Amino acid sequence: MGDCERARADKTTSIRTVAALEQRGLITAEALAPLNEVARRFAVSITPAVLEAIAEAGQPDGIARQYVPAVAELAQCDDERPDPIGDQHFSPLPGIVHRYPDRALLKPLHVCPVYCRFCFRREVVGPGSQALTEAELDAALGYIRDHPQIWEVILTGGDPLMLSPRRLGAIMDRLDGIDHVGVVRLHTRVPVADPERVDETAITALKRRTPVWVAIHVNHPDELTTAARRACAALADAGLPLLSQSVLLKGVNDDAAVLTRLFRALVALRIKPYYLHHPDLARGTGHFRPEIADGQALVAALRGRVSGLCQPTYVLDIPGGFGKVPIGQCYLETAEDGSHTVTDPDGGSHRYPRQV
Repeated sequence: MGDCERARADKTTSIRTVAALEQRGLITAEALAPLNEVARRFAVSITPAVLEAIAEAGQPDGIARQYVPAVAELAQCDDERPDPIGDQHFSPLPGIVHRYPDRALLKPLHVCPVYCRFCFRREVVGPGSQALTEAELDAALGYIRDHPQIWEVILTGGDPLMLSPRRLGAIMDRLDGIDHVGVVRLHTRVPVADPERVDETAITALKRRTPVWVAIHVNHPDELTTAARRACAALADAGLPLLSQSVLLKGVNDDAAVLTRLFRALVALRIKPYYLHHPDLARGTGHFRPEIADGQALVAALRGRVSGLCQPTYVLDIPGGFGKVPIGQCYLETAEDGSHTVTDPDGGSHRYPRQV
């Protein structure tokens, strides 16, 4: 391959090996051996779009740290788990997770355009992971059809926008035909990590009678490149309501100014900040987890100073599959006489009477 051909390939090919990371200057030669061990345990993939974003970012670590493997991933603590939120316990058959009564996850594949270093499903996603067979997909859709309490189906995986538009459209058609499914939510990293996939055929695959909400995973404002913004605008212009999900990550976005930039940029793109997740207890991810008290302080720093449109709910998925709960600061205390003390965003205290 000549130099010109190699340059073109570099711009169109995802990095999937530690050697390629070293060639692009993203890691040092001394890190090759330990990072090869990391890559044997947890998949590596960085798209050209993300590589370009890293190169252009004002704070490159805000993006690179999310995707470039680190030796710290080899350190695992006793509390970390291969299935940190208990998906397996609530999976009655392949492709279905039914933890909450009125909603179920449908996971048609386990492949993503990129592999986040903090991913709570890092033990089950990656190259070589199996997509559902046609028989398994039939059974999964049959499960949804046979459980009328399921009002919301959440397409996740893996990243459902990695499916071909034909296959994604076929799944959407079948969900559209289940009368008790009131809404479909799709979780994706693609608009940020591989925005060229968000084309007219992909958008057409998503538009059905049943309302479809798209939840976009983005953690740092520098990920919202021109191409990513264009992809998000295309989804919004098509009438698809957009939410965001972010993970609070040490060394990436654990800073009130960075979170403010991120959430304001999302709202300007017609994306409602939905959840700010505390990192899960996935193995080898301790270097990303801040203290919950620090997360609460960061979220409190936004209250009263940043528009309510920009305020996500800070949540923790309780380890073991016990559900997701808000863990932000509480502003209300109740006294013995039934009255209340309310704390304002500046720390002042105010009495609120008991209702009689």
